[in-house]
Formats: sequence, C-alpha cells, structure tokens
Amino acid sequence: MKTKQVISFVALAVTGSFLFSCQSQQQKATTKETHNAVQVKKWGSYEGQPVYLYELNNGNGSKICISNYGGTITSWLFPDKQGDTSQVIIGFDSLSGYLAHPPYFGALIGRYANRIAKGKFTLDGKQYQLATNDGANHLHGGNIGFDKVLWNVGIPDSTKPELVLNYISKDGEEGYPGELSVTVHYILDKENALKITYDATTTKATPINLTNHAYFNLSGDLSKTILGDILMINADSYTPVIAQIPTGKIVSVKGTPFDFTTATTVGARIGQVPGGYDHNFVLNTNGDIHKVAASVSDTSTGRFLEVYTTEPGIQFYSGNFLDGTLTARGKKINKYAGLTLETQHFPDSPNQKNFPNTILRPGEKFHQEAIYKLSIK
Repeated sequence: MKTKQVISFVALAVTGSFLFSCQSQQQKATTKETHNAVQVKKWGSYEGQPVYLYELNNGNGSKICISNYGGTITSWLFPDKQGDTSQVIIGFDSLSGYLAHPPYFGALIGRYANRIAKGKFTLDGKQYQLATNDGANHLHGGNIGFDKVLWNVGIPDSTKPELVLNYISKDGEEGYPGELSVTVHYILDKENALKITYDATTTKATPINLTNHAYFNLSGDLSKTILGDILMINADSYTPVIAQIPTGKIVSVKGTPFDFTTATTVGARIGQVPGGYDHNFVLNTNGDIHKVAASVSDTSTGRFLEVYTTEPGIQFYSGNFLDGTLTARGKKINKYAGLTLETQHFPDSPNQKNFPNTILRPGEKFHQEAIYKLSIK
C-alpha cells in the first residue's frame, strides 16, 4: 500500500533537544515556562516515511500533541482544580497504537465524517460507490480516510502554538470524485481554547464533511467513565437512526433521553437508548461560532469543556463500543471511557434532501470552524 502524502515539509523547523511532556501521565502544574511554543520530535515511520509529533504549548496550562499521521491529536495535558495536570483525551504514547487502527482516537476525519448509507450517493445524475468499511456502509472516509495518511505540516511561527496541515485527496480516492485540496489549522490560544479551521477546494463536485474525533475524559483517569459527566447540548432536535443510518426525519428532543438542553449527567438516561448515545444533534446555534454548541463538566476535577462551531450538527458518542481490548498509558480503555463531540454536517446528507447541503463544487470554498475550550469551573 503506497503512502498517500509526502512528509512534513518543516518538520525540523524547530531544532534542539526537547523534553516532551505530552507523554507523561501526570505532573504538577508549574509557572509559565520560557520556550518555543512548538516543539518537534521524530515519532517513528509509516511506510518508509518519517512521522513527527508536534507539541503546542500556550504557556498557560495547556500542552497539546499532534502528529502528521492522520493529523491526530494524541494528547492534551491540562491541570485540574488542585493544579495536578493529566491527560484529558484518550491517546497513545507511541505511534504503534495508532497504526493498529483504533477507533479514530483524536484523528482528523474525511473526506466525509460519519456514515453514508451503503456507501452510495447520486450526484448530478451519476451514482458513486464508495468504500464500505462499516458493514454495508461507508464510515469516516473509508478504508484509508484522512486519519490514516501523512499530512504536510507547516509551522507559521515557532513562538506561537499553531500548525497548518495540508493534504491532497486524489480524484477517485476511496470512490470520491474530484481532487480535494484540504488545509486544516490547529491554533491553541492563551485561554486554553483549541481552534480548528477546515478549508478545502475541489476539481469536481464532491461531498465533504470534516471533523476531529477526540475522545474526552475530563477526569484524567481512564479507570473512570464519563457517565457522571454533566453534559449540555444546545440542540432542540436530533436525527433519529435505524441501524445507525438517519431516517431522514428531524425530531424534537423534548421528553426523550436526547434532551440535553438542560445540563444532565451522561448516564442519567443512557439505559433508555439502545446501545448508548451515537447520534447527531441539530444545533440551535445557526452557525454562530460565538454561541456554545455543547459543554461537559467533571465535578471531581473541576474541568469544564465548551464546544463552539459553525457546523449545523454535533455527533455525541458515549464510547459504547470501547471494550477493554485496547490499552492507553497503562490502563484499559473500557466502555464509556471517553466521549466525543464531533462538530459536523449530518450523517448520510448526500442521500437526504432535507438535510443541509454537503456538496462542494469547483470554484467554491469549503470553510468550517470548531473550538474546544477548557477551563476550571
């Protein structure tokens, strides 16, 4: 299998000997350090090409590690209310964990996030068949989605915690039409907010739906589940599914276990949802990046996560299929060990005429934004 992209073109732009903190499980919060905001180390190889790990440090409590393999967020270190720092997302300390194809931990997802029924859609009178990698359906870009390729990485300014990632998806890749040129910015600000912007252009009309698939566990302890986390989703409606494919209906959450308009613990009604939560919520935010789309709080640590997005939907997944077969940082990843809040367009939109449009055409520019902000509450 041939690597789909070349290596990072400025991977060694920041040189020297670095102490990489993203691999430590716990450490005491310290005073602001003086060093470059982006540090780089070689992290292994993939199909003969070098893989790098980039640490972003905002000097205000957050350290995030991102790899050019899959554009993956491998680590986010953040202190709790006692000043003890630990990981708040599920990830591995070594590349080998990701090469074993875990369930998209921290990865960039594309060309189309979530599912497309039977991997088929018709566009401008022509039917396309995509790779089917989730039973009969297409999931998260197919067999080799954006999470399994090497991205070009640029460091605009090593004094600022920012990365620019680029990838060119070839015409016909995983069955999609058109050559898609994608740019993703990761920016970590002083307020401990990670801003992700997604931009793309295409040579032919094509579906597109990009997201990040980070699993959050705000307790910092994978032996604890997310069932006690307090969740708010700013959505009056959701898209019900049959066998994980939307029915096409948009249904009110009122009076259902999907009503998180008032902050509620994740586990309060999860027993009423067969299989657990893995559903798309129709946001009330109308694309306003300044309005909170969702929030999660962990009362034991005081950590509080807010999510903002320009996207019309958010996929809340409660880690139902995690089964303890994987180990991260010395602990088994059991059921409900993490949750995702994937900002997105709706699943199967190319086959659902009443869902927001996901077709990008030549001459148009795709642009979406998401922000994940951590604080102590």
